[in-house]
Amino acid sequence: MRQVLLIVDVQSTFSPPEWLIDGIRELARHVPSVATIELHDETQTPFQSQLGWCPAVVDQCLVEADEIFVKHGYAPSPATIEYLKKMNPDRVLVCGIQTDTCVLAAGFALFDAGLHPTLVTDLTAGSSLDRSGQLGIRLWKHHFRQTILKDELLDGQSGCPAGMP
Repeated sequence: MRQVLLIVDVQSTFSPPEWLIDGIRELARHVPSVATIELHDETQTPFQSQLGWCPAVVDQCLVEADEIFVKHGYAPSPATIEYLKKMNPDRVLVCGIQTDTCVLAAGFALFDAGLHPTLVTDLTAGSSLDRSGQLGIRLWKHHFRQTILKDELLDGQSGCPAGMP
């Protein structure tokens, strides 16, 4: 099975927990990976004027990925989606920060692009509304159905993703 990992907004601005960073790093060593980071540009997304808060203007991804794309707002950029489509995966594994907002928005963008999003439920963290991420996981299951655990992806003996050579 051809699969790619989409890492959503695991960056300094959102102070991800170490368990999340470590788990994503482990999986990203075995699967082609693409990451997004959210940077603020008020002319593109009015975070400050509408919400009174905004992500950093400059930030960095806290996990190593094969490609990193900047986005302004909740959803991945069109360039990110086009890059993923060119990879022609059977499914896109999705993990990262804010399961109930940015991760869910990535799911909608992937689905709308004809890709097959699968949430890695134990490699996501929720927003301040639901730190556990359970709200986002329930919404994901309702809209996209496909979820998986990191351990289901990694073979216990070789550390290689299931179905990967």
